[in-house]
Amino acid sequence: MTRVVIIDDHAVVREGLKSALSAHGYDVCAEAASQAEARAQIAHVNPDVIVVDLNLPDGTGFDVISWARGISKTIGIVVLTLNTTDSHLIAAMNAGASAYILKSAPLGDLIAAIDFSTHSPLSFSAKGLSQAMASRNNNFHLTAREFDVLGLLPSGASTKDIALALFLSQATIKTHLASIFRKLEVTNRTAAVSKARTHNLVTE
Repeated sequence: MTRVVIIDDHAVVREGLKSALSAHGYDVCAEAASQAEARAQIAHVNPDVIVVDLNLPDGTGFDVISWARGISKTIGIVVLTLNTTDSHLIAAMNAGASAYILKSAPLGDLIAAIDFSTHSPLSFSAKGLSQAMASRNNNFHLTAREFDVLGLLPSGASTKDIALALFLSQATIKTHLASIFRKLEVTNRTAAVSKARTHNLVTE
């Protein structure tokens, strides 16, 4: 049975998580409402996974993540937060988290994240990770939709293929391509892909 420590400064949240996780077969072996309590409980019970909020009264969840990862390469670290910004997601990844989940996500997503963290604690899973990574390196002011279009260019997809993939008209795709070329200061798809790769705007 996977042993879990819940770290959140709201008792109602902890109780709700404990009930939900216990019902799914997890052993919630400890709870903590602060960074200090979290360190004490983790050191005492040696859990398989911690589920940690980023906002704590005596510090941040990032401090807990860094400390926990520093003492264990096998512990799963799942961030459960209200923070939706790309900067928080990237910071959690850099601190050593295994997964990043929003509190508004379905319970199934949290269960999947916990399971992922137990099997791949040193990897990182989060919805929107590719977009966050691209945005971090985005000095060209590309929109989210332009990123979608740009991301399909390395595969050699035609305008029609991109339109079908994104459920848009070919005319709209051509408009996005023209904007991408202007912002990247290039004149064709090949040059756009090359520049995008140079600046880590695409993952392929």
